[in-house]
Amino acid sequence: MKKIYSLLIAAVFFTGCEKDLLDTSPYDSIASSNMWTTDNLTDLGVNGVYAALNESTVAGREVYMMDVYSFVGQHRNAEPLLMATITPSHAMFRDNWQGLYEGIQRANDAILNIPKSPSSAEKKGRYMAESKFLRAYFYSRLNQLWKGVPIYLEPFSDAEATKPGSTEAEVWSAIISDLTDAINEPNLPLKYAKGNANYGHVTKGAAYALRGKAYIYTQQWALAAADFSKVKDAGYTLFNDYRALFKEANEQADEMIFSIQNMSLAGYGSSSQWYAGSRSSFGSGFARYLISPNLVNLYENVDGSPFNWDAIIPGYTAMAPAKREVFFLRNNITTAERNAAVNRGLDISLYLPTGNEQRIRQAYTNRDPRLAHNVITPYSTYNGVFGSVNSTVTSRWPYRSDALNVQDLNAEPVNRFNYLHRKFVYEGNSELLTRDASPTDMPIIRYADVLLMWAEAINEQGFSQDAVNLVNQVRARAGVAPLQTTNAALPTYVNTQVNMRERIRNERRREFPNEGINFFDEMRWKTLKEKVFATGNGARMVWETNVHTYSYLGDHLYNWAIPQVEIERNPNLKQNPGWPN
Repeated sequence: MKKIYSLLIAAVFFTGCEKDLLDTSPYDSIASSNMWTTDNLTDLGVNGVYAALNESTVAGREVYMMDVYSFVGQHRNAEPLLMATITPSHAMFRDNWQGLYEGIQRANDAILNIPKSPSSAEKKGRYMAESKFLRAYFYSRLNQLWKGVPIYLEPFSDAEATKPGSTEAEVWSAIISDLTDAINEPNLPLKYAKGNANYGHVTKGAAYALRGKAYIYTQQWALAAADFSKVKDAGYTLFNDYRALFKEANEQADEMIFSIQNMSLAGYGSSSQWYAGSRSSFGSGFARYLISPNLVNLYENVDGSPFNWDAIIPGYTAMAPAKREVFFLRNNITTAERNAAVNRGLDISLYLPTGNEQRIRQAYTNRDPRLAHNVITPYSTYNGVFGSVNSTVTSRWPYRSDALNVQDLNAEPVNRFNYLHRKFVYEGNSELLTRDASPTDMPIIRYADVLLMWAEAINEQGFSQDAVNLVNQVRARAGVAPLQTTNAALPTYVNTQVNMRERIRNERRREFPNEGINFFDEMRWKTLKEKVFATGNGARMVWETNVHTYSYLGDHLYNWAIPQVEIERNPNLKQNPGWPN
């Protein structure tokens, strides 16, 4: 089987699994003392550590969901984190904390017991390295969000889990130590080739990439750059087709450094199809996780010049957002639709009865091709399904019907016109077994991420052509004009560290939508207030009318609240500053 997980592992590791952080009863039907007594059980034990990746939002399976709190994404509903109503008792804090520590507990159990296993020395060395990588990964997610947490490097019981929080620096030090051990393990391979039976397991290339990211967080720029160069040396490279990269057929491409291994089975696949798809998708979807207009407007023209709405519709940006809706109306609206538009306050004299669609489509043509690959834009088509029949639907406003004789894209709710995802959303009458079990692997680290972090690490040491060249590898694959340092008259000109820093950040925003990366980036750069909570920003329709207006809770958002239940369990835990005790 190409995936790590099997039904046997599912039966062993997901029966009676408790989500309480400090519940240390066996997470399977086999006691930990017996779990490591045979070679086969040792395999299952290590796979159980990997299985924790499929159970926590931040850990893995639903990591893409974090994009709704980012600059590039938004949620259909009013999210408490964005509306300044969240408290330390909120389930988001509790579930992610507990899910990540569950992974740490499993990794600790493996690291303690693998040396006692009868498996070969080669396998035990490799498994120790994999388990240390996974422990480092779980701790890195905790540290990205909480900026210092208790460190447990051995299995712990409820009674023993009373450590105070370590500092952010101490946690990064522990992470780097584990990853260094993994890198130094001679039996851990640099990478696995596509089709290898061990594909999906940790590699030395993944350990270099994750350690490089830890060095980025600790601003050890030269060490980060050195580690990222080792990832290249391991044989990872960009896949040649951005759109095709995210299809199941290419989930083992050399760009994928570490991915969550998904199966088309409820509980073992990604639910991106479910939450990022629409009612016109196979098995239908909720269209809860949406693309923000922030991202759409950020995609450059193909020549590298900034996109400008006024170049398409003069005066567009000066208009009140609600008034812009007139430009998005479909051709040949009915009398009822026209009257409704007038009642909403639209200036119908700006409407082109037989050319409105063509005019607005110009705003999405001749743009960075990643826009069309990532976003279902107005009046673009989508290979959907009506019942069980393949149906090419079109994103139109106002929505009428997705019936075969109309074929409008059905995005719930139909009284809003939003940008929808394409990436990781299945097309046509798919062979998926269930809508919430997409079998396509979810990338956690891919080579484009490494290239752009590498460019960042170089640039933070001073402006350099080397950083420009790394960014241009990503831009070249996308099909957009390269950055250059020679002609100041061109829009792609860069010549300073500050300008290059923003170029790198914007490139990351354009490259990774629906991959759960941008939220962590904005947290790391401390740009949430500037970018996500900019004055007037919120969850918006395509013409940028707010459905929900965001409210900034304060700079303590950069250090998540320690879950209230954990403070009650552990008297040595102190709430992060700014959050109520």
